[in-house]
Amino acid sequence: MKLKELESCLQQVDVFEDPKLLLEQYPTSPHIAARMLYTIHNSFDDIESRLVADLGCGCGVLSVGAAMLDAGLCVGFDIDEDALEIFSRNAEEFELTNIDMVQCDVCSLESDRFYNKFDTVIMNPPFGTKHNKGMDMHFLKTALNMASNAVYSLHKTSTREHIQKKASDWKVKMEVLAELRYDLPATYKFHKKKSVDIEVDFIRFSTT
Repeated sequence: MKLKELESCLQQVDVFEDPKLLLEQYPTSPHIAARMLYTIHNSFDDIESRLVADLGCGCGVLSVGAAMLDAGLCVGFDIDEDALEIFSRNAEEFELTNIDMVQCDVCSLESDRFYNKFDTVIMNPPFGTKHNKGMDMHFLKTALNMASNAVYSLHKTSTREHIQKKASDWKVKMEVLAELRYDLPATYKFHKKKSVDIEVDFIRFSTT
């Protein structure tokens, strides 16, 4: 599947109807999602026939894309029942059978239950702003525990040094694959601007 074709498909994925501020629910744009998945698939061969987890999957744009790229199975994990309902509809509309979902709090997952169970973990975690300080690191720690091979994640560029230190402490290899402009649309009442550009790193963490 070509990149343009993938992005075009992901533009049809339904997103949050009533996003929840406390969960930092911002959809991953089809543009960014397609580029993430295309890189993971073509540069590292970490999707096709692999067991993939999508942490904080929301409405499932990354999972849907991974399933389209022939993941063996992609399992989305999210705490929000409403988001998973939209995710389920998306999977049905695209007639994807290699998708599953689990409702849970990612930060409270029993570590031994999913330890090394997935080849690849993909995620756009909460950046840990406002009410969720440190949430991105909770997600990353959980992801590294679940992945037997690699974790692909988005993080604010301003936190890169902190993440590098953590990766070093956890003895995992970290590689910034791209610097992206994450266009954050005005989603909540306190947002004064129509959209804000945030500098974001697309990072690969390898556990092997």
